[in-house]
Parts: sequence; C-alpha cells; structure tokens
Amino acid sequence: MPLAGPGPGGPGHAGPGTAGPGPVPVPAGGAPGGRSGGNLRRNAVWAFVGALLASAGWTTAVLVVPGMVGSSSGDSAPRSLGSYHVSDDFCAVGKPNRLLEKYSVNTTGSSPSHHTDRNPALDSMNCSMSLKRTGGTSDSEYASVYLRADLHKAVNPAPELSANKETYRTRGYQISNIPGIGEDAYFVYKDDGSSDKYRDVYAEVDVRDGGMTFYITYSASYTQGKATPPSMDELRTMLQSDADSAVRAMRK
Repeated sequence: MPLAGPGPGGPGHAGPGTAGPGPVPVPAGGAPGGRSGGNLRRNAVWAFVGALLASAGWTTAVLVVPGMVGSSSGDSAPRSLGSYHVSDDFCAVGKPNRLLEKYSVNTTGSSPSHHTDRNPALDSMNCSMSLKRTGGTSDSEYASVYLRADLHKAVNPAPELSANKETYRTRGYQISNIPGIGEDAYFVYKDDGSSDKYRDVYAEVDVRDGGMTFYITYSASYTQGKATPPSMDELRTMLQSDADSAVRAMRK
C-alpha cells in the first residue's frame, strides 16, 4: 500500500510521501494534445515523485510508528493465502469497472500497463491506467489509477498495513475504516486546493485478508475553475466497490 497524494512532500501519487509493502508506479499515458506544462505534466511529475518516495516509504513508517513493526509487533508468522492467486493480467482481473463508469481508459502511450512477479517469498501483480473523464473536454479531466496485489508467503503483512495507516494519519489524510472486505480495510483521502491554479485529489483503498494485501489508488490534478473532481464520497464508493470486486476475482 503506498502512501501518496498531495501533501507536505509535494504533489504526487504520492504527495506527502509513500509507505507500504509495494512501490508506486508512474501512471502511464496522458492526454492526447494536452497542453505543455499543464495538468498532464503535473500528474506525471506527481507520479514520478511518488515512485521515488515509495522506496523510502517503509522507512518512514518505521520511524513514525516504531512500535508497530519489528519483533515487538506480535506474531510475524506468514498468514494463510486461502485461494488467492496471481494472474498474468491484473488489468483484466482487477478491472475497476465502477470507476470506469465515470472515466474511460486512455490507451495512448503505455496505458494500460500491467506486470506480474512470482517469487518464493512474495507474488505481486499490478495495473496502471491513465483515465479520461467520460464526456469531458478540459485537459484537467484526466486521472491515474493504480492497482496492486501482493501475496506475502514469508511474513505477516498486518503490521505493515497498520504502520502505513498511521503514517497517512500523521500526515493529514482523512481515513475511514471499511467493513466487509477482508480482515482489514480502510479508505484514504486528501483534497489539496492550496494552489491558486491547481487542485490535487488523492484517494486510496487498502485491504488485507490473511497474507494478501491489495490497494487501489486514484490521483488527479485539476485546474481550478475548469473542472470539478469527484467528491470524497463518490471516490470512496467507486474505489470500495472496485476493491471488493478485485479481491473476489483473485479468489476465483
């Protein structure tokens, strides 16, 4: 789960920083014909910063909440993965259908992209998509979505999820628990309108079920006065639905 979004560390699919068991990618694609130096470039920079910060994110979480990780955090034995399994195309398995009711996939460049890694200790798969608001005409109606699932076969990922959640909290993100998905799930949100020109929006749903962790993130930078981003409630509803669907699909 990455820690990302607009915040003290600057804008990005990370903003304040990044924390969690997986790296944050650079969302692929962009708006065809988008203005140079405009919103699309900001989104690319935002994502790039997030990718850089991701490598240091776990260290940040350890420093912020040292009691949640390490030997003092409790049982580190691996948790059951049940019927969870990896697939070769996570964009197909984890397709965010609810989000795609409002957006369409921008298929220029390398979007969508997916990757799967298999390892004796950790299997992982991810999907990155560049999105365009359906019916939108402004260059500020583009967004990025990223999904990742990890099957932890050598450790218990629960302390990492707790540390990641607390790191978000200390950096000013709004957090609310989500019942009914896995053993532990929560929604993360931040709307940064501190710039006179841009409004950065970040939302994420994190899920853990046994040794499986999953997250889906939404990030966008809107030009003030040109477009209205989805509300926090809209994003929570869409991402929660897509997270639930993806987690169920991984068990089939």
